Amino acid sequence: MSSILEINNLSLSFGGVKALQDVSFRVPENTVTTVIGPNGAGKTSLFNCISGFYKPQQGTIRYQGDVLADIKPPARAAMGLARTFQNIALFRGMTVLDNIKLGAHVHMKSGLLGSLAYFGAARREEMAVRKHVEQHIIDFLEIDHIRRQPVASLSYGLQKRVELARALAMRPKVLMLDEPVAGMNREEKEDMARFILDIREEWGVTVLMVEHDMGMVMDISDHIAVLNFGQVIMEGLPAEVQNNPQVIEAYLGTSDMDSLRKKLNSEREVA
Repeated sequence: MSSILEINNLSLSFGGVKALQDVSFRVPENTVTTVIGPNGAGKTSLFNCISGFYKPQQGTIRYQGDVLADIKPPARAAMGLARTFQNIALFRGMTVLDNIKLGAHVHMKSGLLGSLAYFGAARREEMAVRKHVEQHIIDFLEIDHIRRQPVASLSYGLQKRVELARALAMRPKVLMLDEPVAGMNREEKEDMARFILDIREEWGVTVLMVEHDMGMVMDISDHIAVLNFGQVIMEGLPAEVQNNPQVIEAYLGTSDMDSLRKKLNSEREVA
């Protein structure tokens, strides 16, 4: 299977703190690939390097075969690398529809300022964006009933869904989700897992995810990379990861496989 994204020997330090150390792994095309690891393992730092917010001191990131070096975050988004964040990054005073439309501005020729003028070509382009958002993204994520509500009035789970919608408005080839079900209840987690699988299967989008909910990770992931103390300790299929002694020790501080299985089963029951 071909890889749409390849991380090669990536290292990132902040002063004397090594956030990432010689990290290498691949993201096979049209998969759900998940990066897991204990708190402080370097997962969000890795995402920030891929999306261009951090510049690593060493290593390369290849996207569709091309090296991403000095390409700024907006340009990476326009190339098809879209992401969500651990902490919701929406404009709380704006409506759901307007927040989602903002994601499409990376592809608009008139740009954000031009669209605000709302006449001529900019108006036609804005109307086309709105039509795409309402007919495809809002319907797909089942949020038509809240599209005119301000984001601040929504529950946490719905806000996470709106943030996912905004990332989809960027028309990604790789959708990067940073803890998409953190803080959600059981029903919200189930809905998000279903949407993630549908994005891959129906939209043909590759998903790269960071997530702590191990029950969900094992249920929906095709490929997993495991980080610990800024290093990849293994990558492979969910079953391979689940039975790897290094992974078990990183999570539990023990090589007891039965303990990890009980942990995963309990998380599935709670979820």
